[in-house]
This record gives sequence, structure tokens and C-alpha cells, in this order.
Amino acid sequence: MTRKIILLFTLVAGVVAFPLAASAQSDAIPSWIKNTAGWWADDQISETEFINSMEYLIDSGIIQVSSQQNVDVTELTIGFIPVEKADELTPKAESLEKFLEQKMPGVDFKIVVPNNYETIIEGMKFGHIDAAFMDTGPAWIAHNRAGAEVVLAEVVNGKVNYQATVWTKADNNSINSLEDTLGKKVAFTSITGSSGFVRPMGTLVTEGHINIEGGDIVALEAALVDSFESYTFAGGYKAALQLLLNDHVDVAFGSDIAPKKYLDPVDQGKLKAVVTIGPVPSHVFVVSSKMSDGTKNVFVNSMVQLNYAENNDILRNIYGAEALLPTSTEMHIGDFGKFIDALIGLDQKILDKYNKGS
Repeated sequence: MTRKIILLFTLVAGVVAFPLAASAQSDAIPSWIKNTAGWWADDQISETEFINSMEYLIDSGIIQVSSQQNVDVTELTIGFIPVEKADELTPKAESLEKFLEQKMPGVDFKIVVPNNYETIIEGMKFGHIDAAFMDTGPAWIAHNRAGAEVVLAEVVNGKVNYQATVWTKADNNSINSLEDTLGKKVAFTSITGSSGFVRPMGTLVTEGHINIEGGDIVALEAALVDSFESYTFAGGYKAALQLLLNDHVDVAFGSDIAPKKYLDPVDQGKLKAVVTIGPVPSHVFVVSSKMSDGTKNVFVNSMVQLNYAENNDILRNIYGAEALLPTSTEMHIGDFGKFIDALIGLDQKILDKYNKGS
């Protein structure tokens, strides 16, 4: 997988200065291209076949080659994901600051670690913050509210996503699909959990199995009451799975790797994955809509150099990512973003989750 990542960086970061970002029109990308990327990641097709599909995007103009490489600013401010212990993150962030100042001479980088995402989003909207690391949900909200654009996705364990999954007891034969969870006792991880709530509940809503009647979070909560025999927000993957193991619920929602990560082999054997609902995107790096194409190109290319061995510790020390993959908002978050939009009132809940000043 590491070789695949390096290959993709060479292809999309080296050949095209700013690939798969604002210049890439997601709606115009043929579905077979998207399928090809997935097959390549799963070793179902060769690297040559994947490169040919990428070359098609470039040759057809869907991904446009940009020759703009001019930096037109002398200062850039980067925001970081709000954390409880900002004093522990700050030295790691400062190492990135020094790295970028070496890669972009003449630009003074400033690091900010705010108490909440709303500060970052407002800062990007009014030009006070130029770029930021973000979790998937807040990044989508920043895109909607401030026009921020995703330019890089974190690669973790060789992937840029993980799978939302429906779990039940191994001997339960009454639940064979996501729709079968309706009317059952279910455990979500939390109301802001990406694989443990947003993806499963959002899918049920967008596919028409659940109707939210109203325009606020109260309407969403009412829809939960109407749709399940009972529901609970367990507080995390492990807690949700424990409720399932102890027969307090019929279903636990979570990630595809949650049982392996949190349960011993005996308890893992008591569960089964009913269905994989779909991908949940990894953390991202976004830039302000006010950043020029020239600055954006140079900045993204500088960030991609964190993938190389001599610089990689800087990236890994910040959030544990292995690499950064050039992408766009629509290509990385778009499908997942519609689930956030469908769950009325959830956007503010997501932002509140990261509010360390509350």
C-alpha cells in the first residue's frame, strides 16, 4: 500500500501541480473512474490500469493542469483541530511551521489552536485563517458556511476512509440489512459519531426509510423515537458493542474494525457484521476560498513533501497520519456530506462536540 501511495503522489502531485481540487469537477468524473480508484486500492486492478484512468481525466480536461506557481502572500495562518491539551499539540505544530517556512521562503507561518471549530470557520470566512486541519464533519460545515475547500486527505493504515458497519450477535438471523434495524433496539456511538450515527442514520433518511418532520434537532430526535423500539448513545465503539454482547440491544453501529480493536477474540466471535454501509472519510486539510490558485498550488505541493521519509515524522507526530493525499471537497467528503445535511440540526451538534471552552 505504501508503494501505491507514493505512486499516486507522483502522479497527481508531481504531474499535475494542483490535482483533484477545485479544478476537478466531481460531477463530470465518470463512475467507472471512481470505481477504478477503488479497485486499484483493493489490488483488483494493476497500477498501469489505474494510471491510464488518471491520464484520461487529465487528457479529457476533467482534471486541469495548472501552471500557476506564484505565491502572492507574505503570511499564512494555519488552524489545528481543537484539543483538550493544546500545550502538547503546539510544539508539534511548530515543527510543521518551521518546515513550511523552509519550503516557502518569504512566507511567515502562524499556528493557532483554538477552543472550537467555529473560531476556525469564522476565521476562514473573514480571512483571518488561511488553512486548517479538520475532522470530516467540521470540514463539510466549513465548506458550506465559509467556502473552504478540501485539498488534502489523511492516509491512515494505507486508506483515506474506514467503513461504517452494522453489527449484531452471530446467532441473530432476523437482521440482514440496514433496513432490518428499524423497529429494533439499537446502540449508536454518539449523535456526532461518523460511522456510529451519521452514516447509518443518514443513509436511512436519504433512502427514504426514515422521515424527519421538522427543521431542528428536536425533529431528528423525534424521528429516532418513531423509528426504533429503543435507541441509546453508548458513548463510543466499545460501549456500543458491550451493550450488544450483553443483549441490551439488537444492533450496534460502528466501524468495520471496532470489534478487533476493542474486544478479545472470544467476544469478537460472538458478533457478526450484517452489512457494510459505506465509507467514512478521513481527516482533511482545508484552505480558505480567498487563497489564490498560485499560493494554493505551492502550499499543497509543500505539504505533500511531508510524505517523504526525511519529513514524515513531522506529519505522524501531529495526528498519526502516514501521508497526505491530494483531493477535493466533493471527491473526499461529498457523498458523506449529504448525510450530515440530511440530519437536521446535526451540524451545530458536530461543532459543539469540539468546543473545548464549553
